[in-house]
Amino acid sequence: MSYKSANEYYRSLFGQKVYRIALDAGCTCPNRDGSVGFGGCIFCSGSGSGEFAASREKPIVEQVKEAKERVANKSCSGKYIAYFQNFTNTYGDEDDLKAKYEAALSDPEVVGISIATRPDAISDKMYGILEELTKKTMVWIELGLQTIHEKTAKWMRRGYELPVFEEAVKRLSEISDLEVIVHVIMDLPKETKEMMLETIDYCSHLPIHGIKIANLNILRDTDLEKEYMKDPFSLMEMDEYIKFLEVVVERLRPDIVIYRFTGDGAKRALIAPLWVANKRAVRNAITAAFTKDRVVQGKAFHHENAG
Repeated sequence: MSYKSANEYYRSLFGQKVYRIALDAGCTCPNRDGSVGFGGCIFCSGSGSGEFAASREKPIVEQVKEAKERVANKSCSGKYIAYFQNFTNTYGDEDDLKAKYEAALSDPEVVGISIATRPDAISDKMYGILEELTKKTMVWIELGLQTIHEKTAKWMRRGYELPVFEEAVKRLSEISDLEVIVHVIMDLPKETKEMMLETIDYCSHLPIHGIKIANLNILRDTDLEKEYMKDPFSLMEMDEYIKFLEVVVERLRPDIVIYRFTGDGAKRALIAPLWVANKRAVRNAITAAFTKDRVVQGKAFHHENAG
């Protein structure tokens, strides 16, 4: 069994290690401002899942500079990917967002841009902007799917139905040199492992480049915390989850790059499962599981925020 890690993929593109630096474009989300809903997805934190992003109060150029300084002790490569991470980064004034993308790319050490968004928040004008960007740099669009099961999607307040996601993937895949990364969550309440694998199988048949797999993290100050504290539900322990990941990887199309295997919320905000907080132990356990009696392409495991 083999799979493509993010580390291996970046090295194939750039010839060296590349760090993703999290930036804040100052966006909100249609699932928060009333356009689609209020409060966001049930698991989403107040920072819009951007605990590691720079301060939105600062210009993008300054955010890039400070983010590079934060990883300077880890990196001497001089190559970075600008990651617009939190909230919905194609949602807002398109010209303003375009200016922010280009501000990040003005740094000569930024060799690509990754934009996290929702499939229902990409306007026709934004599709055009994304196509323009691909002529200047590497572009990744990250779409939050989480699950294909509508009952779960309604529980989590995702705010769009599966055909909306499919249409966005189709349109994005028609843009040459743009690569789509899909976010999925394993261990969602009331989903069986077979249901989770159905989501993985679905992703494998899409024209996507990469996937981010997370186990459900329950974070403080989220609506999910309130529900969990009121009526706790079980979550997989580390050993069980890693064994399940082996099945997941076997089901994935082999050319799909795996960017992440676990959730990555801030340690101080994590309520459950607590084993996720020990990132080194988790990384080592995953490495051991995937290298035992197997040949894995490139690095056995690479978590993007761990470098």
